[in-house]
Amino acid sequence: MTMDVTVLALTDRNEELWWIAIILGFVVIVAVVALLTLLVMLVRTIEQRVTTIKGTLEAAAANTADTALIGETADGVEAVLNEGLNHHLFLGRVREQVRS
Repeated sequence: MTMDVTVLALTDRNEELWWIAIILGFVVIVAVVALLTLLVMLVRTIEQRVTTIKGTLEAAAANTADTALIGETADGVEAVLNEGLNHHLFLGRVREQVRS
């Protein structure tokens, strides 16, 4: 029984094409890794900035949580201004009486 074994040998051109394919594959892998690294860095930066903005918005919400007191404060300021005006008018009348 004889087996006919055929050895497939690569020609120089075939070997050259294989090396080109391997090198191009390596270049593609390096490019993909570089782009994915850049993407991860950009996403991390965006995430940090979103966290900062979220904190700022929460602080703003906390600052405006007591807006119900604005009306009461306005009423109090109005009362103080009215009282001050009354004092001003009174002192003006007293001053005129003192001059006379």
